[in-house]
Amino acid sequence: MANARDIQLDALRAIAVTMVMYSHFYAAGGSSFWGHIGVRLFFVLSGFLITRLLLEARSAAAFEAGPALRSFYIRRALRIFPPYFAVLGFVWLFDLEQSRGSLVWHALYLSNFWYALRNDWNPWVLCHFWSLSIEEQFYIAWPLVVLLAPYRRFEQICIGVIALSLAYRFYWPVTATPALARDLLPPASMDALASGALLACWRSRGAGLPQWMRLGWPAFAAAFLMIEWFVPAPPDPTLEWARWLLLQVLPLVPLMAMVAACSRGLGGIPGRFAELPPLLALGRISYGVYLYHPILLSLAVKSQPWIPLNVSEQGSGRFLVASIATIVVAAISWLVFERPLNSLKRHFPYVRRAQAGRAGWFARPVEAYPGGSPDGRAPSLDLPRTDARP
Repeated sequence: MANARDIQLDALRAIAVTMVMYSHFYAAGGSSFWGHIGVRLFFVLSGFLITRLLLEARSAAAFEAGPALRSFYIRRALRIFPPYFAVLGFVWLFDLEQSRGSLVWHALYLSNFWYALRNDWNPWVLCHFWSLSIEEQFYIAWPLVVLLAPYRRFEQICIGVIALSLAYRFYWPVTATPALARDLLPPASMDALASGALLACWRSRGAGLPQWMRLGWPAFAAAFLMIEWFVPAPPDPTLEWARWLLLQVLPLVPLMAMVAACSRGLGGIPGRFAELPPLLALGRISYGVYLYHPILLSLAVKSQPWIPLNVSEQGSGRFLVASIATIVVAAISWLVFERPLNSLKRHFPYVRRAQAGRAGWFARPVEAYPGGSPDGRAPSLDLPRTDARP
């Protein structure tokens, strides 16, 4: 039977992907900082859950680094690659939004570099792939750190990665001009991913959030909301950089607090809300929702003559039509495409099955992005976005 602390992480995925859809379908200009926060929440979730399952594998008596790494990469490929490359194939076949010229970059998971180097969002139909590229780049390197680095140094490594990511942001006042690169290059997201990893490290030794985080996260959240809602973007580049820096950094502690709370299992009214079946279902298919939503938007706009609501502009009509279409396609993809492939992961355990249950709190892994167990049921501690993305 699925454990509440795993089920409620699907609720966070649902909230994250809803913020992304709101940003791309409803918000003025097709962009909102809430969409970016949704992606950051996916990053914290991915860092936490991927690190958690790797630490669980490492703590098993039969752990071997080579087989564990091989299983990790195969399992990630089974989860991520099929729908991802199906989207690229569809885009190539119909050349949606003249995207063929950039497909090699996307196929190599270098979307973030494509948009950063060009400093624009064309082709827009694949612009969300920047975050999936960040996660894939993270997946290449991070398992080596988790499984091979001295365990006693792992917490320091996480803190060091967070510090380096924060330091990276101080480069931008020197340039005097904001650019997409400050958001899209890997260091810009490593703080969120490493924050999730740090949370998993604390959990591996039975620790919770530090007291200053438990008591202080509402203040961080309030400061973020005050700046986002009441402090307009200033024209001066240095002041604009300072505002951007605060909006990037302040949400980290509240996001960590959310993941920590839901991973343990919320009680009362918040817990019941986090276990609402529609919310859990949306969280379970959130990888597909994130992957397909701009494709469905493009097709909806092209179909405007046959749609009674206005989908050509941001607003309620676009949000309703594009969101429903996206959720339907993602649900079908999960049921007939992704879930059967996920079931193949049982052939690639991290450790020998006879030893797979000896790791205490970590003895039963879950995966990060969007949910499900190897046989496609709701995620459970028996165990998978990735690992999300977002």
